[in-house]
Amino acid sequence: MASVTSLTASVHQRLADALSAALPEAGSADPLLRRSDRADFQANGILALAKKAKANPRELATQVVAQVESGDVIQDIEVSGPGFLNVTITDRAITGNLAARYEDGARLGVPVADHPGTTVIDYAQPNVAKEMHVGHLRSAVIGDAVVQLLEFTGETVVRRHHIGDWGTQFGMLIQYLIEHPHELDHKGGAVSGEEAMSNLNRLYKAARTVFDSDEEFKTRARRRVVDLQAGEPETLAMWQKFVDESKIYFYSVFDKLDMEISDADVVGESGYNDMLDETCRLLEESGVAVRSDGALCVFFDDVKGPDGNPVPLIVRKSDGGYGYAATDLSAIRDRVFNLKATSLIYVVDARQSLHFKMVFETARRAGWLNDDVKAHQLAFGTVLGKDGKPFKTREGETVRLVDLLDEAVERASAVVREKALDLSEAEITERGAQVGIGAVKYADLSTSANRDYKFDLDQMVSLNGDTSVYLQYAYARIQSILRKAGEVRPAAHPELELAGAERALGLHIDAFAEVVAEAATEYAPHKLAAYLYQLASLYTTFYDKCPVLKAETPQQVENRLFLCDVTARTLHQGMALLGIRTPERL
Repeated sequence: MASVTSLTASVHQRLADALSAALPEAGSADPLLRRSDRADFQANGILALAKKAKANPRELATQVVAQVESGDVIQDIEVSGPGFLNVTITDRAITGNLAARYEDGARLGVPVADHPGTTVIDYAQPNVAKEMHVGHLRSAVIGDAVVQLLEFTGETVVRRHHIGDWGTQFGMLIQYLIEHPHELDHKGGAVSGEEAMSNLNRLYKAARTVFDSDEEFKTRARRRVVDLQAGEPETLAMWQKFVDESKIYFYSVFDKLDMEISDADVVGESGYNDMLDETCRLLEESGVAVRSDGALCVFFDDVKGPDGNPVPLIVRKSDGGYGYAATDLSAIRDRVFNLKATSLIYVVDARQSLHFKMVFETARRAGWLNDDVKAHQLAFGTVLGKDGKPFKTREGETVRLVDLLDEAVERASAVVREKALDLSEAEITERGAQVGIGAVKYADLSTSANRDYKFDLDQMVSLNGDTSVYLQYAYARIQSILRKAGEVRPAAHPELELAGAERALGLHIDAFAEVVAEAATEYAPHKLAAYLYQLASLYTTFYDKCPVLKAETPQQVENRLFLCDVTARTLHQGMALLGIRTPERL
């Protein structure tokens, strides 16, 4: 089915046509339409146009009103104040538009882009042989939501988990494993993610102890780094063991987070090894990078240290080793020329903004990024504790991500158990996971990515306020009503007059497609989260003021059931785009 033209777009077009007719010299003028509490919409673009044309704004507004086509969509339009236009929509148009969205199934009239591109999104970047902590949470949650939004609007999306799987610490780990070959053996068959991480932690601590106390082992470990970089078979095989063991753990955490991840998506630092030398050669030959004190560097006029001296991006160190810059620049080359990306998104901590600014500028100078291929760092803020300080354990340690998620599920299960009168223990466990993980994701996504946010589980699992539990509860309440309706099915009746709460709910649902498009274009899941919270709030008002199953006529019962169902579908689809489940019962 074709996409549904929203009422906002319909009114906007009618007012723009009327403006052009009343003031031809203005060309295609923007009426600046927005929702209003004085009418359904208010247009205030006439004030600026009148000033430009040296006309009386109220007189111009009156002329525009005379040109507006009313009837099917616009019920009433009046001039207000110095030249605002207050627009009221017909009840028939509201219900008719919602019916068209309803018939479109899961897409709800959201269009697919005419000319979609290919976006490579780099997110959730854990490190091999290291535990994921609270700092990995935001990259994973924000990245996954942006993936869902972009795919839903038609973009081709390539996921990339740029894991830390290379570097000097692997020399120490591999050498220890060679000398203690059974440390990562799985004696009882398959292992859980927790067991895999426990194995890695134990081995890492043992290797570090020997490394710090035995000079001969330290020398062997450093030689092993050279073997790794040279691709020596035994060393690579041991390295692969660490990667495989870590993946068991990573995938268990992503599974807990209710996120899909496949082997094809995981391309770590090691994946670009073969490109590093050529990347350096291309940068040096083009003059983008120059040698300075033996290192290959890129300099920038606007990047200086505290002493006023330029701070370069070091692509290759003076000892011949490669830093993050060489890997990141090689990844850009791969994503642009092999994956044919038109957009690159990096969901990375705001504290790395300078690094990415320098990397992107270097890639632009080299011609790898240009007007047709853009890179964007979707920078995110810090997760704070209730006290407003960076989130740590009582002992001052970084909080393990698994512990955080387990506690959220535990708290949510307690809330579900308290409310659930007819759920089995298995259902309570399942709902507890959906509510707990949803609560963590929503708390993150309802905050603009670049802001810090407080991690407060008590607030997150609350049934009141701007929480995913509030939205899930609204959805479950609607499903309960639809079940109680029995044989009576939802049906749209455009001929019926709507109450105020029905109109407000209907107009908000109709804006879903525009909000999804905006959230996808701006990589801003928080805009969709805000829309969904308002949707649940408007539904609560409607539920309080408009009896559904006890409405006055059979047609009104069907129409209100229809409003319930289209609200539920919008909540369900919107939450799914944020990576959050909507249980049928709570």
